[in-house]
Amino acid sequence: MSAVPTPRRSEWAGPPAKDIVTAYGFWMFLIGDVIMFASFFAGYAVLAGGRAGGPGPADIIELPNVAVQTLCLLTSTLTCALAGVMAERRRMAWTQLWLLATGLLGVIFLALEIREFSHLIEMGATPQRSAFLSGFFMLVGCHGVHVVAGILWLGTMMAQVAVRGPKAYVQRRLSAFMLYWHALDIVWVGLFSIVYIWGSIT
Repeated sequence: MSAVPTPRRSEWAGPPAKDIVTAYGFWMFLIGDVIMFASFFAGYAVLAGGRAGGPGPADIIELPNVAVQTLCLLTSTLTCALAGVMAERRRMAWTQLWLLATGLLGVIFLALEIREFSHLIEMGATPQRSAFLSGFFMLVGCHGVHVVAGILWLGTMMAQVAVRGPKAYVQRRLSAFMLYWHALDIVWVGLFSIVYIWGSIT
């Protein structure tokens, strides 16, 4: 009776490449962030009907203002992607140009959001006024804070590109930033559709 051959143990190939580790870790972070936003969306859905005699979505939403915000943020997705393409081709001057365009569009988006919040507060539509307004400020404001963080990160990336050039770790960090920025755009599409478009017609 012949002996059953023992399978050979594969040799350890060492730890995975840094690109894989970075991408895996950052996707875990993004999944956690998506879960957080999903919770905020659920909270808003529960609170949206609690108006307490105050204004509802149709009373406070200015669609032209939000349309410009949306155009800015979606255009920034394109400029961010172009920055990534230029970085891969090691054309760092063009990379900086497209990153700068992304940052400027993000700043315009934030300025419009701050103007919207200031107008609501001036008319007495503060988070304390009703459950709906609490949910609105919580959800939209959380996205705005993420955009602020993204712009600060973008500034850091521009400094690293200027000082370090197209080194491997700079490329990895730039890829992580682009994933983050695209995720913000996806969340905003959900916000624009549910909070603003749907809210303005209900």
